[in-house]
Amino acid sequence: MKRLAVYCGSATPTDPIYIETARHVGRTLAERGIGVVYGGGRLGLMGAVADSALEVGGEVIGVIPEALVGTEVAHRGCTELHVVSGMHERKRMFTDLSDGFLTIPGGVGTMDELWEAISWAQLGYHAKPVGLLNTAGFYNDLIAFNRKMIDVGFIRPAHAGIMVVDAGIDELLDKMAAYEPHAPIFAMKADDL
Repeated sequence: MKRLAVYCGSATPTDPIYIETARHVGRTLAERGIGVVYGGGRLGLMGAVADSALEVGGEVIGVIPEALVGTEVAHRGCTELHVVSGMHERKRMFTDLSDGFLTIPGGVGTMDELWEAISWAQLGYHAKPVGLLNTAGFYNDLIAFNRKMIDVGFIRPAHAGIMVVDAGIDELLDKMAAYEPHAPIFAMKADDL
């Protein structure tokens, strides 16, 4: 994995565990020689990931919608900063520029990005690993909900392993590096669906 799209919040929660995690993730990726592709912001967890990666010489590519550049939240210190027309183009660029997706704590936008990466993997638009860092149990309920979708039958057995989960960044990156792509829906016959 040469680059990972990192999905995370642009907010800074009061519990310092989240900003500390973002800093640790940015540093760890850079130290492993993995470039960061992210939302291009300078605030919250986004900014912490970018700044920490840059501080140790990492590559950081920001992809930000034009409307957010106008609100002065763009991180001007990125290795590269791509300004795009909107969110669809932004997410497409995340997919094109990265070898996988790493989600750390965040809100609605982070969930949108995570589920789209999983959905696109199921369909076959990409065969890249989708990692979820479960910092301090933040995603326990989401992991349980994903398990329920699998158990009920809304996620096919062939796709149950798309979301790769761990509470530690090093362990998660190792799991993502070992990820074996599954059979995408586009390659399945109707009888398999």
